[in-house]
Amino acid sequence: MKKLHKLVVTSYIGPFIVTFFLSMFILLMQFLWKYIDDLVGKGLEWYIIGELLFYASATFVPLALPLAVLLSSIMTMGAMGEHYELVAFKSAGISLGKIIWPMVVISGILVVAAFYFSNNVLPVANLKSLSLLYDVRHHRPAFNIMEGVYYKGIDNYVIKVEEKGSDGQSLYGIKIYDHTDKKGNINLTTAEWGTMAVTPDRRHLILTLHNGINYLETSKDFNEPGRPFQRTQFDKQIRKFDLSVFDLTRTDQELFKSNFRMLNLKQLIYYEDSLSTELDFKKKQYVDTYRSRFNNLTYIDSTSLASIPASQFAFWDSGQLLSNPHESMEIIENAMSNVRVNKDHSMFSHGEFRHRTRSLARYQIEFHRKFTLSFACIVLFMIGAPLGAIIRKGGFGLPVVVSVLFFVVFHVVSITGEKFVREGVLEAHQGMWIASILLLPVGLLLIIKATTDSALLDIDSYIKRLEMLTKKRTT
Repeated sequence: MKKLHKLVVTSYIGPFIVTFFLSMFILLMQFLWKYIDDLVGKGLEWYIIGELLFYASATFVPLALPLAVLLSSIMTMGAMGEHYELVAFKSAGISLGKIIWPMVVISGILVVAAFYFSNNVLPVANLKSLSLLYDVRHHRPAFNIMEGVYYKGIDNYVIKVEEKGSDGQSLYGIKIYDHTDKKGNINLTTAEWGTMAVTPDRRHLILTLHNGINYLETSKDFNEPGRPFQRTQFDKQIRKFDLSVFDLTRTDQELFKSNFRMLNLKQLIYYEDSLSTELDFKKKQYVDTYRSRFNNLTYIDSTSLASIPASQFAFWDSGQLLSNPHESMEIIENAMSNVRVNKDHSMFSHGEFRHRTRSLARYQIEFHRKFTLSFACIVLFMIGAPLGAIIRKGGFGLPVVVSVLFFVVFHVVSITGEKFVREGVLEAHQGMWIASILLLPVGLLLIIKATTDSALLDIDSYIKRLEMLTKKRTT
């Protein structure tokens, strides 16, 4: 039995590692394709990009782990069935449960590890990756002056060059607009040619200008006709520009820590309780406000209105005026004003309640996600292991197709349930568990079929049953 367990473990570990990292690679390529425009052309150092990809890959574990469990279990059992190893084990009196027991133990370890990862590692990875991604997306493009284009990357300066030399440092037909005084184009420097160089610490740009003129308007009155200006001609001038704005500035991560994706179970419970209490308080405050506004209505007895003569309601029925028309119109206008105020207050309160409910739902979704990842590994293993024993095909052919189909169904249902929770259609415990609950009976059915050696995917058996049914109908 020890040799059998060792064979199963070695057959299962290899495909699991391969499929897990393959899934991570595919998800990482999707991440790069999504944010490629925010990364290219900004002169980011390689270690910044490496750090971003490292933390981003950690956030893909909740998707890659269930897929790896499903695919590797199908591949392992399918390969053993394809090479008639399952037939040999069963002929020796070893049940399917004993054969897959080592895989069950490994999957149990993965379930515990998945829960620990979701509760402790994933919040930190989300904090690191999302904060760094925020900084990268708001980072300025790298310094790059192009021919014939007004360059505005340096604060308070606009630079234009007509031509750049082949060495990348020589410039010709230079114009520099200085806007440091915030008064428009009153300071212009032109030069026939020049050179540019960046200091070794890459924090300053040095422009050496030759054969140029500086134009400066000296008048402070913009309405003065024929405003005076000074013109200064030079043979050589050195200008220094600060490039520190192109450095990647890191935002304080404390600003992101209250986000629902950055919290563990204990913190999620705390925030969820706080948001629920605040939402209940706002609803109670809303109800109390309306009761105070319409408090007089509670003292009106509708039965007492029957004793009032019909002539008292002539104004409302036939449009006749009361004894004091001015007073009547004033009462009507006040009533309409109160209705409008109450309507606006109701619409504002409805929007506020909807916003608070959605915020609360996001924390509830993240709370249940800590458990659904672990349970998804169990459900997909219950589908993958018996399905592999049934189809009896290993490798990356049919097992990949089948596993991708099941995973797509699981992922689509999960996303749909999560969206329903955010919109308030379903409760959090319903929407987040709907995918696992939907696939759990499928896993139980496959286990029953695999243990009883039922021909679930044997097309010939279904054809024979169909022929038998048609014969019975004809007779």
